Amino acid sequence: MRVNTIVPVILSGGSGTRLWPMSRPERPKQFLPLTADETMLQLTARRAAGERFAAPIVVANAAHAGEVEEQLGGIGVTAQALVLEPAGRNTAPAIALAALVAEDPEAALLVMPSDHVIADVDAFHAAIGRALPLVNDGWLVTFGIEPDAPETGYGWIQTGEEIAPGVHRVARFVEKPKLDRAQAMLAQGGHAWNGGIFLFRADMYLGALAAHAPEMLTAVRTSIEQGRRDGARIHPDAAAFATSPSDSIDYAVMEKADRVAVVPVAMGWSDVGSWDALHAISQTDPHGNVHGGEVIAVDTQNCLVRSDGVRIAMVGVSDLVVVASGNDILVLPRGRSQEVRKLIDAMKK
Repeated sequence: MRVNTIVPVILSGGSGTRLWPMSRPERPKQFLPLTADETMLQLTARRAAGERFAAPIVVANAAHAGEVEEQLGGIGVTAQALVLEPAGRNTAPAIALAALVAEDPEAALLVMPSDHVIADVDAFHAAIGRALPLVNDGWLVTFGIEPDAPETGYGWIQTGEEIAPGVHRVARFVEKPKLDRAQAMLAQGGHAWNGGIFLFRADMYLGALAAHAPEMLTAVRTSIEQGRRDGARIHPDAAAFATSPSDSIDYAVMEKADRVAVVPVAMGWSDVGSWDALHAISQTDPHGNVHGGEVIAVDTQNCLVRSDGVRIAMVGVSDLVVVASGNDILVLPRGRSQEVRKLIDAMKK
């Protein structure tokens, strides 16, 4: 079977708490225009549109159904299915939902998080082209991001033998490493960051789930069978879906399946996982500042400053992150934005 059309699967269930206060559970970062005039979700849908792509399947939090439809409609995209998770159970069940509702069981599913940046879309499309022959052959393919730093916040992939031009067998997956290990892998070469983007046939993924996570497949299938459909909206049965184990696609399938390949690619990728990451990929002013909204900065260097309402005025400071949204203001030194999670935990208490 030759795959001619690719079905984008956009995973939009994340809460994006690391970009608080702008990103919140009721409107997480995929719905925000953080890197361009369009939102992260809209940019994700755009990069998988055109003659080789079918209408997308979107898997989202049930509370965000209207937001997803409005934002996709704003760029002229209509999802073939909007699967509304009754609860978050991680990526493996979410992708299973998409595979089960795909109109063609042998369709190639291009699985993408809704909140990542890819600056070089042509390079991304070229990588997809390199992967497709393997996908036609039943392989499960992931895209490895060419590393440029010893990142400890990402999983890594060790690339094995080349099995097709630009495509390698996965030697092994490496969990988020400590710094010395990450430095060694970067220096050694033959490793890539795990960017969480995948391409495989729906039936091959479901077959791998049946072999390696049968309880998950049973729960997800039952949730679809006992759920309901309202136009493009699909509501899986909440009780059935809740019985699914919560697991990532990496642990549930990719680390256990036999025919797993990786396509290394340099495509200007970022998961925009923190305010520091956003500063790193954004255009700065002559003083190294990144700002959005009503901001006045005098004698200020290397800061990220954003506001969606109140005016922020800064004088004589450097290397700060200052973000104002609604009634909340975040202030912290650049380099510590991953610690926003500590603030969220403190507020919950």
